[in-house]
Amino acid sequence: MEFFFQYLVAGITYGTIYAIVAIGFNIIYNATGIINFAQGEFVMLGGMTAVTLNQFLPMPLAILLAVVLTTIVGALIEIVFIRWLYKPSVLRMVIITIGVSILIREIALHVWGEGVKALPYFTGSSISSINLGGVYVSSQVLWVVGVGALAVAALTAFFNLAMLGRQMRACAANRDAARLCGIDAGNMVTLSFMISAAIGAIGGAVVCPITYVQYDSGTPLAIKGFTVAILGGLGNSTGAVGAGMILGILESFSIWVLPTAYKEAISIAILLAILFVKPSGIFGSAEAARLKEF
Repeated sequence: MEFFFQYLVAGITYGTIYAIVAIGFNIIYNATGIINFAQGEFVMLGGMTAVTLNQFLPMPLAILLAVVLTTIVGALIEIVFIRWLYKPSVLRMVIITIGVSILIREIALHVWGEGVKALPYFTGSSISSINLGGVYVSSQVLWVVGVGALAVAALTAFFNLAMLGRQMRACAANRDAARLCGIDAGNMVTLSFMISAAIGAIGGAVVCPITYVQYDSGTPLAIKGFTVAILGGLGNSTGAVGAGMILGILESFSIWVLPTAYKEAISIAILLAILFVKPSGIFGSAEAARLKEF
């Protein structure tokens, strides 16, 4: 039973990480209808930048600056690669975001090399743990889960209570009607990329003490995040949290019955099964399964 709860905690930890990446997918999808396959690179950039800045600055300030810099990168990507397009096809947008992902990865390789990097644990160390009812949990796991829960709560409040959040929802629901109401749809799209990049950077900084980070670590996370976004229903951030938990726990318990190498195949198998059986996802509506017109 003790091993059961240990695997459960590990699954929740990885599920939280996947959910953070999936929420980034959903933010941009809700505002633009775009599936941003560069989302995983925001996580990588946040982690790598925080590690670099932490060599010169206190860790909280290093993480804050990493989030700010990654947010600026998100805005630049939208302005340089997305904004000038006029009614692009879905296939074109997919190709562009994959190209942006490759570009960011190659720049990261040039800047940071192939080395694996990590921030120190926020509290405690890699060998210390907290005993919760017989289950030993790393303090960094609590940071990951706590920051993930806080991010979901903050985004929910932003999209429901803040004027900017409501304007973004209006653009997502009907862009032409939003324009007629005086909302600058272009700025809302830029803002969605900035928020998505910030969420990714926060996630990258929080998880990198556990998972480590290197120039190509964004792609696997993007695949897992995309799987969770599909599983939870595209555009449904609450569903993404539930789907992240499902995927993370399934992966964790798969080690019990399968070799560790098969762990990575779990997400691909789930993604294919969902796309064939229920493209709208477990928590999504049938309407959300149809990609929006950009």
